[in-house]
Amino acid sequence: MHAMQFVLVTLLGLQQPAAGRVQIAPPPREPLAAALAGLEGLVGMEGLAGLEGLQGLEGLQGLEALAGLEGLVASPSWDGVVAQDEQDPTDSLWRAARRALNRGDYSTAANLFADITRRYPNSNRAGDAHYWAAFALYKTDDASNLRLARTVIATQKGRYPNAATVREAETLLARIQTALAKQGDEEAGRWLAEHAQATGKPPTGEPGAAQGGGCPGADDEDDLRIAALNGLLQMDAANAVPILRKVLARRDACSVVLRRKAVFLVSQKRTAETEDVLLDIAQHDPDAEVRQQAVFWLSQVPTERAVAMLDSILRTTHDEELEEKAIFALSQQRGSRAAQALRAYAERTDVPVEARGKAIFWLGQQHSAENAQYLRGLYAKLADEDLKEKVIFSLSQMGGAENVHWMMDIALNEREPIEQRKKALFWAGQSSADLDQLTALYDRIRSPEMKEQLIFVYAQRHESQALDALIRIARTEQDKDLRKKAIFWLGQSHDPRAAQVLLEIINQ
Repeated sequence: MHAMQFVLVTLLGLQQPAAGRVQIAPPPREPLAAALAGLEGLVGMEGLAGLEGLQGLEGLQGLEALAGLEGLVASPSWDGVVAQDEQDPTDSLWRAARRALNRGDYSTAANLFADITRRYPNSNRAGDAHYWAAFALYKTDDASNLRLARTVIATQKGRYPNAATVREAETLLARIQTALAKQGDEEAGRWLAEHAQATGKPPTGEPGAAQGGGCPGADDEDDLRIAALNGLLQMDAANAVPILRKVLARRDACSVVLRRKAVFLVSQKRTAETEDVLLDIAQHDPDAEVRQQAVFWLSQVPTERAVAMLDSILRTTHDEELEEKAIFALSQQRGSRAAQALRAYAERTDVPVEARGKAIFWLGQQHSAENAQYLRGLYAKLADEDLKEKVIFSLSQMGGAENVHWMMDIALNEREPIEQRKKALFWAGQSSADLDQLTALYDRIRSPEMKEQLIFVYAQRHESQALDALIRIARTEQDKDLRKKAIFWLGQSHDPRAAQVLLEIINQ
């Protein structure tokens, strides 16, 4: 009953008339949490039906406000508000505003929060009420309300610099300016340009340093400069790209994260400058990740200059991550020069095997007769077994009768390593190789390992002819282990014929 008394006392207290404001310390979290944790016991309290006296507590109709309690606990903005007595004159307004915000009635919430700032400008909640009024106005997505929200945040900054929500307000302002810039607001556009280029101070190592002017972190989306840069994505390319060029030209210690973000933004703005900017960054930026991102995004620039730069990177760099980005970027280009650059790289023996494998893979994703012919010829030149497997896989991805025939030849070639033969046979089966060819292979192959692989290939096919092959092996194969393999796979089939064959074998 202690939890019930806690709730009733709280609710009755909310009905008392307002008196003078008294600040009290917030209740300890652990007892409060313990009291709330006991509320699940209310579920089974059917005896409450007899408490007719509760009928007079019309204030219980306000219980819907409790639905927002989880937001209060989780949000640092609510936690930052100074605890108030029930008799605080702002208390009823604050709770009503929160309820309106929770149910999405943003106009009402903005008006109620504004009432607090107007009627009680010296209260402990006035500063945070500015933030929440601006947030509610922002959520309406109306141009006039967005401009008003911008003014409200400026007022908070000037009058209540120590409010708990000052940091959130700066990030909210960036979102407001972004929304206004998208609608053509010149002041918002200038704000985004100015803050995207803002120079940070050396990091202090103190909490909140990034927001207050230190270097932003890679994941610090709350940093004002990061938010302003994100806002440039909503601006037209003609206005955004010159700003991004200035950001990318910076070389101070705090600009690295901003430049990494700016490279992506430039790639999304298709202008005559985009290619020049990415090419310049790929060659000259002092940060390896910025260069890698510029190379990666050159995949979206389908020009001969971009291909030439990517080819040059593959021929000259020793940075493995940069090579990988260049290989991908070339794979997204169309044209003979890009394909030729990938082929030349695939043949090199002075570069990592894994990188060569990626070049082979991407050649297989471009379904051209020229690439297929090249890969079939490359197989014979390769000494590395992993690369040979990559060639087999790439050709299986291309499909086509000629490639399937080539894989079947590899499977039958006893001079090839057994593992390569097995892979060629498997991928030929996965590439919808003709079942007449596959079933005819069984009697031609002498290796038990290859025959076992062929049984597996039959089991992966769904045609009636594949089941016929398994049934024949289960009935006639002289090798006991191979018969067992065929019987096993027949047991995985739902075809009635498979069940009949298994019954015949059992009754032998």
